[in-house]
Amino acid sequence: MHQRPSSRLGNAIVAACVGLGSAWPCVASAQIFGTVASNGVIVLTNEPGKAGLKVIVAGDAPAGAGTKRTASTAAGDTMLSSFADVIDEASRAFRVRPELLRAVIDVESGYNPKAVSDKGALGLMQLMPDTARRFSRGDMLNPRDNVLAGAQYLRFLLDLFKENVELTLAAYNAGENAVIRAGYRIPSFPQTRQYVPRVLARYKQLLAAS
Repeated sequence: MHQRPSSRLGNAIVAACVGLGSAWPCVASAQIFGTVASNGVIVLTNEPGKAGLKVIVAGDAPAGAGTKRTASTAAGDTMLSSFADVIDEASRAFRVRPELLRAVIDVESGYNPKAVSDKGALGLMQLMPDTARRFSRGDMLNPRDNVLAGAQYLRFLLDLFKENVELTLAAYNAGENAVIRAGYRIPSFPQTRQYVPRVLARYKQLLAAS
């Protein structure tokens, strides 16, 4: 569900990163947002939440990172205070642990409420329009509407898969029918196989810290 940079920005990012050198290492553990201004200037930032920016570096944790905090995690912690109330509200309303909501938001959007993926997924919890319509009539670029709809969808999936968080996350990424067709296992889609461990790792980290 994550954004892919446009071809123009994608081609320019390598040169831009090299030019920044040690001032801003372009490593996989940093989540970097960027765009190309109308005058051709490349704009890069590691601060989510600004409209019009695309995720350039997705923020995957390097192998063996253990409990090290990545740049995307730090940014998410900074942004959390802006959305803490709605996360708590959604957690209470739909009986979904706040740590699970935070983990999904961390991985899906890096706390960027205006995030729009190349497939059309929207907002903090990157809900596809069809899914959003099932659970909300609100604006998916509005943080409260988005998180409430996402929490309701997670509750639906948790009920469907008998509180199995692993299958719930697989269904959140690939759709519940894909998990059912796979025999109530994680589907073999590469993206889903990567997504589930990433969210689970963040979820467990948040639970340990709570």
